[in-house]
Amino acid sequence: MPVRILHLHSTFSLGGKEARAVRLMNAFGRSAEHVVLSAVPGALGARAAIDRDVAVAFPGEGEAPSLIGKPGPARYWRLARYMAGFDLVLSYNWGAMDGVAARRLYAGVLRLPPLVHHEDGFNADELVRQKPARVHFRRAMLAAAHRVVVPSERLETIARDVWKQPARRIRRIGNGIALDRYLVLPDAEAIPGFRRLPGDVVVGTMAGLRGVKNLPRLVRAFAASGSAGRLVIVGEGPEREAILAAARSEGIADRLLLPGFVADAARYVGHFDIFALSSDSEQFPIAMIEAMAAGLPVVATDVGDVCAMVAPENRRFVVAVADEPAFADALGRLIANRDLRHRLGAANRLVARAHYGEDMMIAAYRALYEATLGRPGALG
Repeated sequence: MPVRILHLHSTFSLGGKEARAVRLMNAFGRSAEHVVLSAVPGALGARAAIDRDVAVAFPGEGEAPSLIGKPGPARYWRLARYMAGFDLVLSYNWGAMDGVAARRLYAGVLRLPPLVHHEDGFNADELVRQKPARVHFRRAMLAAAHRVVVPSERLETIARDVWKQPARRIRRIGNGIALDRYLVLPDAEAIPGFRRLPGDVVVGTMAGLRGVKNLPRLVRAFAASGSAGRLVIVGEGPEREAILAAARSEGIADRLLLPGFVADAARYVGHFDIFALSSDSEQFPIAMIEAMAAGLPVVATDVGDVCAMVAPENRRFVVAVADEPAFADALGRLIANRDLRHRLGAANRLVARAHYGEDMMIAAYRALYEATLGRPGALG
């Protein structure tokens, strides 16, 4: 019988963790049936990326308990009773911690399935310092998790030293992608409204348009670089107007393209000449792996494991988060030097092919989930 898996997400908009969860759903195929709950009920953009033959449900209001609400025994009891109908529970980030708490409180009363908790980073409200209340809550509740999965060395350290989780409970699994798909030429029509003009150098990124991504910083850096090329920001989110306002203020609105969400980065990331990551916080960004697999040089802020992820030659273009002039300078140097772009891009592609393949990632998650279930081979 298929494994019944409950996914508890902070949001199911298509970002890094959602893309990974969807890829695993697709890889498990018909060996599993999935139910997805989102703490932001309308944020279900990743749904479209799930293969049609994957059995997945998105219960509406009244069909499943909400992940939003005041913490308390009654609410956690409703969550726990709902969880009892599954073989495995997968929770993701702070927005799904109530599910972890429900298991912590009621696993001894109800026959609850095992739970694996995934942490992929922090939102804008915890960029400088984690909230003490959340730290204490995680310390208390993560004892209910069979494993705590993180993608980066930095988060592994936080889970061990800050959240006080024993090393045996923590599992680091790096993100991976289908590398061969990034070797082909990009689809000419993949990005709505995109046209490359003669002499253009295209700076691009893929990101949710959220404050933590600090995309106005990228707009300002692109303007300061003096490039006559194009800036393409693929994604959707609440910061769209702030990005447009920054472009108007810098006088580059006519050179900025915001096409919204575009599925399947392998079809279009090759249109970029440079990949830029301007985030205030990341851990092990999938978008950057996709850019590296496509042979792009990277300009980025020094967040999470980013500096260690790129090729050694590319590391001087990873700059301190607060140093916006350095970010603009790094971008300008790459825009001005075609040969350097190609050398760094080739080096990044070699690193991606050596370390960031999805086969290893899928195998690691499959083995973890099957071991948690106690059912070898259950997930195909």
